[in-house]
Amino acid sequence: MNQKSKKIFLLVFLLIIVVGGVVSGLGYYHLLSPQFHPEQNVYIYIDRDDTADSVIHKIETMGNPKTMTGFKLFAKKRDLDKNVRTGKYVIKPGDSAYQLYSRISRGYKEPVNLTVGSTRTLDQLSRSLGRQLMIDSTEIATVLNNPSTIEALGYTNDNISTLIIPDTYQVYWDISAEELLERLNKEHARFWNDKRLAQAEAIGMTPDEVCTLASIVDEETNNNPEKPIVAGLYINRLKKGIPLQADPTVKYALKDFGLRRITNEHLKYDSPYNTYLNAGLPPGPIRIPTKQGIESVLNYAQHDYIYMCAKEDLSGTHNFAATYGEHMRNARKYWNALNERKIFK
Repeated sequence: MNQKSKKIFLLVFLLIIVVGGVVSGLGYYHLLSPQFHPEQNVYIYIDRDDTADSVIHKIETMGNPKTMTGFKLFAKKRDLDKNVRTGKYVIKPGDSAYQLYSRISRGYKEPVNLTVGSTRTLDQLSRSLGRQLMIDSTEIATVLNNPSTIEALGYTNDNISTLIIPDTYQVYWDISAEELLERLNKEHARFWNDKRLAQAEAIGMTPDEVCTLASIVDEETNNNPEKPIVAGLYINRLKKGIPLQADPTVKYALKDFGLRRITNEHLKYDSPYNTYLNAGLPPGPIRIPTKQGIESVLNYAQHDYIYMCAKEDLSGTHNFAATYGEHMRNARKYWNALNERKIFK
């Protein structure tokens, strides 16, 4: 090989090294170096309607990227459009295209805090949960009201609310309605541990009956210190065979939760939930009971009260009585307060 050929070979060799270095550098920069720079962890939510393009748009919007070239290359070469995985995903400061793509393509999702509230109806609960999850309220309501589904768990449409224990749970954002019901069932079993089951048995109630009474207690008062007193009053009535005569059950029967004054006409409304016409507990809860309500029944206050009436100051608390005469004096004070304020319904 002559001198000229050696020079050409050397130049070509050096050019290959330079080009290779540039290509390697660009590859490292776009694929493996930090590309995303949000100020702190941010999250994107990928739902069933998303495509590769919409996922890329969400990342661009939230991730503050230097460039999307590397991520787009991964998305194209690995066919993201056919493998979009739903869920909540984190974008961390300093993420590379490889790290973020791997997280999304492999379905490494982040959990969300799901607040299950003490709502009055299952429809209200479904709407609340639907606002927090990928699934909509209709899907949740369909499962909660499906007779065969809830029957398989040992419930009916009347008492399915006793399954639900209000709390905040960590779940995946794209959980299905069926998986959600299964999770709620597991949380119910966890809540009803041996101690609480023994407490329920000691007062002669099943967990479902405790929840039903707790729902009435919750509707009677928002004052937590008063709840064990109210629970004890109703347990006294149950033991004596006296109808509960709980106004909230009449409101539930009428489906008029805004009633502030229950009249004699209201008390005549024919419904198994009307505890003025029917002795014992109603067929099921009149709302999803709170944990505090349940604990108030399990740890009810022992006293002689069998009557209660809202206080005349309309504070939401009550006057309690052991005799009918004392109760009527309390009731007159309350009625007078309503009349003075022109509250007639």
